[in-house]
Amino acid sequence: MRTQRRLELNPPTSQHLEALSPAEFRARKRWRSAMTSTQAPMKPSVCSKKRDRGDDEDTPEDKAMKSQKSNAKPPPTLPVTPSRYDAPFPFYRRPAEVGRFSLDSQRCYHGDARQLRYYAPPPTEGPSPGFDLRDGYRDRYVQRDENVHEGLEHLLQWVSQNRKQLQGAEEKGQLLNTDFVTWRGHLTKVLTTPYEKQDGWLLAVSLFHGTLYVSEVETESARRQREQRSEMLKELTYMGYKFEHYMCADTPDGTPDPTGVVNTNEGFCTVIRTRLGTHSLLFSGEVDCTDPRSPWPDPPSCYVELKTSKVMHSPAQRKSFYRHKMIKWWAQSFLPGVSRIVAGYRGPDGSVVGLETFETMKIFQLIREDQGCWKPAVCMNFCAAFLSFVKKVVTEDNPKLVHLFAWEPGHPVSFTVHRDSEYTFLPDWYVEALSMEKPPTPQIPD
Repeated sequence: MRTQRRLELNPPTSQHLEALSPAEFRARKRWRSAMTSTQAPMKPSVCSKKRDRGDDEDTPEDKAMKSQKSNAKPPPTLPVTPSRYDAPFPFYRRPAEVGRFSLDSQRCYHGDARQLRYYAPPPTEGPSPGFDLRDGYRDRYVQRDENVHEGLEHLLQWVSQNRKQLQGAEEKGQLLNTDFVTWRGHLTKVLTTPYEKQDGWLLAVSLFHGTLYVSEVETESARRQREQRSEMLKELTYMGYKFEHYMCADTPDGTPDPTGVVNTNEGFCTVIRTRLGTHSLLFSGEVDCTDPRSPWPDPPSCYVELKTSKVMHSPAQRKSFYRHKMIKWWAQSFLPGVSRIVAGYRGPDGSVVGLETFETMKIFQLIREDQGCWKPAVCMNFCAAFLSFVKKVVTEDNPKLVHLFAWEPGHPVSFTVHRDSEYTFLPDWYVEALSMEKPPTPQIPD
């Protein structure tokens, strides 16, 4: 082995110091201080804002390699325990609809509202509706191909066609003026995570031109459940779609026609902009119908969400309904600002025996006396924490780089890093279309 020679620093004598000019003396003093002081290694600061492209920083893979070589701590995770997020309700800006689009019977995209339907409920007085939710299941049912994973495709089509409307903020130098682009359903899963006991999730995230795109990846467990779905569950899924046909008309003054074909390729989607804490969001979600006689005539408040559930016969059943099903109904409608949820309660024979309307903003009143129930503030605070976590982790602007965030019940949120892999989800046509645009040049304010 070689013996390393240490550099000995011989301090100058008083004669040397007397011979130095004042400027030379100060320079010599600074040199000695720099050579003899013990400095801590520099660490990149973690900021909730995205870093500019071109920052000279390690990639996530470099950091992971250094971590392994130095036996440092494992990659960070995000705790999910509800008590950690039991704090006042965070700021959530009133959702605003900035666009809409439709999907036709062949699942083709149209940048208009041709698939929007109108709420037309039966008379409130009189016998139960008696809707037969099984009608047409065998002979008038066209199902969307669930083996086709669309990702963000249709939402990105809308963004591409309307990117002038979404021009980035000058102070950020972003191409789109939003921190996140995703589906409403993905955010719903994040919101309900602190109270979820069964189903985990995988969310792929890429940073492109200053905006974080979030797309779901089907878990192995979800794939097995989908492929092994029982006939009863398939029929229950159909019943939900059939209920919409009994409750919706094609025109504002029309009446429902439940004799037609139920085609799950069709859909009408709203595009929403809002802000949760410091995070600006652009997301889209499917809407069942709009109420032409709503006391809140403007979208998204005029939209109505339609649901079905098994009829309840006891307080215990209703308590369980509020604890386990209502959380998802609330999250799905609260995020886009849908004001009402109308539930159809089905009997054992598949007929609707009653209807109940829930105002989204008043759902918390139904659960606040139940000490073991979910809390809306916990859901929203966790979602804000997750978005902050994503911003801290995903800092390299690269559409081919994917951070895969994973969560399973009983565990914290973790992530893995994948470059040019099967998880890449931003389509080439979209990357090319937006790459032709130049981000606005930041300007120094007067």
